[in-house]
Amino acid sequence: MKTSWRSASLVATAAAVLALTTACGSQSGTQSAGSQNVGATALPGGLGSSPSLPGNGYGADSTAAPSASASAGGQSAGQLAVVDNAKLGKIVTDGAGFTLYRFDQDTAEPPKSSCDGDCAKTWPPVPAEGATVASGIDTSLLGEVTRSDGTKQLTIAGWPMYRYAKDTKAGDVNGQGVKGTWFATAPTGKKAGAALPGLSVRNDPKLGPIVVDKNGMTVYRFLKDKAWPEPVSNCTGACLEKWPVVAPVSADDTKGVKKKGLMGFTRPDGAKQMTVNCWPIYTFSGDKAPGDTNGQGVGGTWYAVSPDGKPVGAPK
Repeated sequence: MKTSWRSASLVATAAAVLALTTACGSQSGTQSAGSQNVGATALPGGLGSSPSLPGNGYGADSTAAPSASASAGGQSAGQLAVVDNAKLGKIVTDGAGFTLYRFDQDTAEPPKSSCDGDCAKTWPPVPAEGATVASGIDTSLLGEVTRSDGTKQLTIAGWPMYRYAKDTKAGDVNGQGVKGTWFATAPTGKKAGAALPGLSVRNDPKLGPIVVDKNGMTVYRFLKDKAWPEPVSNCTGACLEKWPVVAPVSADDTKGVKKKGLMGFTRPDGAKQMTVNCWPIYTFSGDKAPGDTNGQGVGGTWYAVSPDGKPVGAPK
């Protein structure tokens, strides 16, 4: 099935948190999320029945799986499968072995896709038509959602399904954790992988205990920032492309991080940013996977963060 997508804006939301100290001011906010089981919605092509496409599910005469980027034209998912990933556990793949993803900015109650335009080029929606399932997935969780252009997209537990253009071969999970909003799909429709708190502590073999975000990505401090009398970020403009801010999380959604000065603040550009001990924190675009610490010591000004908010390994 060929599809075309209309442009739509993606809205990223972050919630400020209640400050546990008055040392650097206080702000507060709330977050909400929705979910819905769409039930055993009947799909075109006999979803839930025996496979409808021979070969790898991309076409009757296809013998080699194309990359996900080649799948952007809307090829059928073929027969869905459940595979074991060494890091993420059980994940759902299409008939060619490509990982299926879900997007936090979508909703499952009711099912709705928020990925159009350029987003849909990077994350091709999986058409509902022609999809089938053999075992490992409860067919009552499968369904479809009508996209803004009228096409039908596959859903699992109400969540619209996507492939990732940078997954170039079967088994790739390069989309896991991208921008903190994209995750491989478990057979239940939930996010694959062990869920981490918004902020937690990881024992790095070289740096010792350091703070990581909800995706396990290393958190950093910028020595040119300020913490008192209130947080001030001096990373602006192009700097933010390399060093994305960590959005605020609730103090209750942290583990092992010192509570004092654990708060969010509003940047001059209006964005919300988290602090540890009142110091603004960031991730690094050069870190590609959980456990990476490629930002450590960059420019002599960027350092991983200890549980008490100090820059690990920074000069005295």
